[in-house]
Amino acid sequence: MLSALDLARRIEAGELTPAAVIDLCAQAIAGHESAIGAFAALDVPRARQQAQTSGLAQQPLRGLPVGVKDIFDTVDFATEFGTSIYAGNRPRADAALVAMVRRAGGIVLGKTVTTELAFLNPGKTRNPHDPTRSPGGSSSGSAAGVAAGMLPIAIGSQTGGSVIRPASYCGVTGFKPSYRTLPTPGIKHFAVYLDTAGLFAARVADVAFAAAAITGRDLRVDRAASAAPRIALARTNVWDEASAAMQGAVEAAAKAAQAAGATIVEPAWPALLTDAYRAHAIIQDYEAFRVLAYEYDRHRDALSPILRDMLDKAAAVTSDDYDAARGITKRARQALADLMADVDVLLTASAPGAAPAPDSTGPATFNRLWTLMGTPCVNVANLKDPAGMPLGVQMVGRFGGDREALLAAHFLERALADLH
Repeated sequence: MLSALDLARRIEAGELTPAAVIDLCAQAIAGHESAIGAFAALDVPRARQQAQTSGLAQQPLRGLPVGVKDIFDTVDFATEFGTSIYAGNRPRADAALVAMVRRAGGIVLGKTVTTELAFLNPGKTRNPHDPTRSPGGSSSGSAAGVAAGMLPIAIGSQTGGSVIRPASYCGVTGFKPSYRTLPTPGIKHFAVYLDTAGLFAARVADVAFAAAAITGRDLRVDRAASAAPRIALARTNVWDEASAAMQGAVEAAAKAAQAAGATIVEPAWPALLTDAYRAHAIIQDYEAFRVLAYEYDRHRDALSPILRDMLDKAAAVTSDDYDAARGITKRARQALADLMADVDVLLTASAPGAAPAPDSTGPATFNRLWTLMGTPCVNVANLKDPAGMPLGVQMVGRFGGDREALLAAHFLERALADLH
């Protein structure tokens, strides 16, 4: 994989140019893209030309190439949302986050594959660790592109588990920041109350560097030693749905963190958070039926059966159901704040297990609650199942505590590295 932070430092030192980084990506793309299929659109010559821009190496992203999930509008690439309904769609403006990437000195190398309208119907992308398996979704191409070394940074989004889960399956760092930390105007929404833009990179310091460069926030974790965090092991209400290997990975991560000096506790799981877990589906389905009204009403036959059936059922969710679910969410956020009063982060699984077969993107079982809560989540790699496939665990921070979550994730990543 390509380290965004290492590449940026080499550009700062004059050892590398932005154009040379484009060439590194182009070499990896030539070697892997035909098997992985991470890109919906790609323009290496244009990226090389943009890499010659004067002063690019002095900007926050140092001219690094970025992949953009194909639900974010881009003026210089078609934006098709993973569906034939929007074939050839050319936006007249960049999404706000894409514009921020360009302002920070990033170069959009291409659009990465999304599942259909960012739901569950898989696209063409395969897992770089085993092409007979799924990369996860819906940010399939972004996670796989980073894992295959074709991109140092990629943008994704999460409504259920579409950043953290593919990061876990592909063995990369995924960062779902606090809700609305990264702007969503210019995105194809699925559920506005839930949709959260996120980032992929090789390791925690890389994704923290990218997030800091794009937002201007103090999010970097490479400039000081990470203090030993106070961690709550959160088995949650769905712990039994994790594979034995995933349960073992979470427990191994807790032991590694404790051995490195972290404090580990295991508090009781609040019933209200279980209620909120169930509320996620009500909110998602109610909003999706309205957000996708045009596609459902005008192009229903062009939708995949899995999305069409979901929207058929979503039509029955009432406004009273939705309002009640929102009320549960508000109370659950306070319950989560109480749970985390004496800890810095929660440690839990990123996915039920390793990547499934390519006809599935895998369930968002271990992600839905945190998306609903709006909290920052960081997938930490460095763990594998008995077959050698990646398993990720996630650090969940307090709302607004993005840097603390990244620091704790960096601490855990280093603790796990010391085991090998």
